[in-house]
Amino acid sequence: MLPHIGLHYITFIAKSEINTQMANEAKPCPCHIGDLMEYEGLGQEIQIQHIKAYVVKPSAATNKAIIVIQDIYGWQLPNTRYMADMLAANGYIAVCPDFFAGKEPWSSSHDWSTFQEWLQDKLPTNIKKEVDAVLRYLMEHCEAKHIGALGFCWGGVATHYISLQYPDVKAGVSAYGIVRETENRYKLRSPTLFIFGEKDDVIPLDQVHALEAKLKEDCKVDYQVKIFPGQTHGFVHRKREDINPADKPSILEARTDMLNWFNKYL
Repeated sequence: MLPHIGLHYITFIAKSEINTQMANEAKPCPCHIGDLMEYEGLGQEIQIQHIKAYVVKPSAATNKAIIVIQDIYGWQLPNTRYMADMLAANGYIAVCPDFFAGKEPWSSSHDWSTFQEWLQDKLPTNIKKEVDAVLRYLMEHCEAKHIGALGFCWGGVATHYISLQYPDVKAGVSAYGIVRETENRYKLRSPTLFIFGEKDDVIPLDQVHALEAKLKEDCKVDYQVKIFPGQTHGFVHRKREDINPADKPSILEARTDMLNWFNKYL
């Protein structure tokens, strides 16, 4: 039995479904694979110091919170807010900040040849100011004492970064994201679950296996690297389980793994 993931049956409408595969060089981040939901969310938008954020709280009081980190399409993507609402339904305060700090997110209308230029001032390892602001908000305004991080794609990289830098964040779940730039990227300071799709064009399996091998050598905290057979980049948050029956078992299993990880460590 799934651990109370009731919100995956919320009614929403698929605006588009794109299953086009691409070469890394032409389209370096295929976050658009899957279904774009039309979903307004159950939470509210607030201001946290210099950034805006989407916040949703569970029906019962709690001191447990999760920072939900966007993919390249930004903090207002309905799919990401849907995941935040799912966490709230399972008893967590969920906050999805604008980690781009007001800068324009990627859009499906953008030219992929300009992606690296667009990324230069939005590096997922350059988020200290935003993370500090969100942690302060959760601790001071929500009285959170047990905080985790969950990220997808760009946010998966950011979650890996947080797991390396912030021991106050007690658990992380990184969905299809790996920090590649720093030498000490395997010395995690908090337990982290890494989720990957076998058919991810951006993160090939040799990189996933290399990550797991180095974590085994260098990591002193609990971790898990899990590969889902047949799945593509973005499957956890960008594929709708109700209209993708072949993918539904993997989608629900990954979401269950995510919740179990947070339930264990927070």
